[in-house]
Amino acid sequence: MSALERLAAALEPLGELRSAEPLARHTTFGIGGPADLFLTVRSGEALGRALTAAADADVPVFILGSGSNILVADAGIRGLVIDNRARAEQLDGPTARIESGASFAAFARRMCRRGLDGLTWAVGIPGTLGGAVVYNAGAYGGCLADVLRRVRIQEPSGRAEWVDAADLRLVYRGSRFTRGELRGRAVLECELELFPADPADLLRRAAAFDEKRLAAQPRGRSAGSTFKNPPEAPAWKLIDAVGMRGMRRGDAAISDKHANFFVNEGNAAAADVRWLIEEARRRVFERFGIRLETEVEFVGAWT
Repeated sequence: MSALERLAAALEPLGELRSAEPLARHTTFGIGGPADLFLTVRSGEALGRALTAAADADVPVFILGSGSNILVADAGIRGLVIDNRARAEQLDGPTARIESGASFAAFARRMCRRGLDGLTWAVGIPGTLGGAVVYNAGAYGGCLADVLRRVRIQEPSGRAEWVDAADLRLVYRGSRFTRGELRGRAVLECELELFPADPADLLRRAAAFDEKRLAAQPRGRSAGSTFKNPPEAPAWKLIDAVGMRGMRRGDAAISDKHANFFVNEGNAAAADVRWLIEEARRRVFERFGIRLETEVEFVGAWT
């Protein structure tokens, strides 16, 4: 029996398990080849047990939230992909504890209705709370670091412990996770400190953010903003300046509406999206001497 077969047997009680699951079904890009094993979990306990089982079997793991902010290779992902839907939530006044698979946007909108401020800017942010921690998600002048108090992280050994937010060294769209310093560890739960406010006012502000986002961003399948904004200028302006707005390769395209959004206009291949990304990076550097850094993460078996 192979390591994957032994792992599959251990995972069966923990959730819905599939083999060779096409990841295009589970990403906002609608792109991505198969996962060797694909497990959907609905509790933090099941997530933790699955991570421990994979470590014991020496099988690599990728934790999938809502499938945003990633470009999965056409060859897919080797090992185990965990579809994290652990969403338990506790509120104690302005303090919220929530599992990492919860929808970030939905949680932010619920907090507005409850009269708790601090995440109103996040009502349109795709992804999960776990992903928001990893990337220090932000928009419109706010970011998760503003309200994050601590995070419960599972070690490769299976031990879980609470870590203060300051110890994650959160920066613009980054953390110790994105810098590779916490490799093999996973976010199980986070604790946030919010602020009492008038629900009607929060919902008005949320509606204004919704309107602003819909006016600026393209509809359709994408991974959100492709590049981080460098200090010199917004990424979209640099990409536009090198003549790439609207450029296509196969069914992959740079949006006419917002040049920092790369979109799947049909059955785009991951390789074609990546070509556009690398070409934009090359042209911007050649013209302006600015090295664009991606927000979108390349995931899976790239050759």
